[in-house]
Amino acid sequence: MMKRVTAYSIHTTGEGERAAFTYSIIDEDGNVIDQNKRMDLVLVDKNILEAAQSIKDYLYSKIPN
Repeated sequence: MMKRVTAYSIHTTGEGERAAFTYSIIDEDGNVIDQNKRMDLVLVDKNILEAAQSIKDYLYSKIPN
């Protein structure tokens, strides 16, 4: 059984940095068992928060002047 993240976003909420994502579950034969499953959580691990900030910083640097 494989689990694949198909989309994600990281955004700031009142609770802190929140990650929301969708995923699919695929069996050993390549059949999609479930798709568009959703989950979200508040990021609390310091290393993960730093990684999320790095991605945001990178994206801000790509905004045209």
